[in-house]
Amino acid sequence: MEKLTFNILNPDSEIPYQLLLLADETVEAINKYIFNCSIYVLNDGTEDIAVMALHASSNLELEIKNIAVIENYRNQGIGSILINKAKEIARQNHYTSLIVGTSDTGFQQIRFYERNGFIKKEIRKNFFIENYPFPIYENGKQMRNMIVLAHHLPE
Repeated sequence: MEKLTFNILNPDSEIPYQLLLLADETVEAINKYIFNCSIYVLNDGTEDIAVMALHASSNLELEIKNIAVIENYRNQGIGSILINKAKEIARQNHYTSLIVGTSDTGFQQIRFYERNGFIKKEIRKNFFIENYPFPIYENGKQMRNMIVLAHHLPE
């Protein structure tokens, strides 16, 4: 694989909506959180191939608000590289846990996070019904509840 580099975007940088929309449904939904996030882009030397938006939800907890990989780089370990980078950033900044939310219909995503050391923490009932103006479907089912997974970081 080409040389991969992580870049944190400056606050005045253009927001990479094309990448963020791979993991979220609308620009409006992204705009609800993105301005309070640190945005990291992974580049393969020729193009941006992945994005991760991190938000400090408390002094102890860092949340992955968005994580996405372009189609032709999926299933090659890039998602795990992003997760490991998030863990590293969380540890460096003295967070005790890293959390992420995904739909209860996102079976692949839930398995991915569990493979990367996350455990189910809570369910946010009706999150996708209350936060999106239209029904969203995944794997043939309407997205309703958000599953929140957590990874506790060693001190």
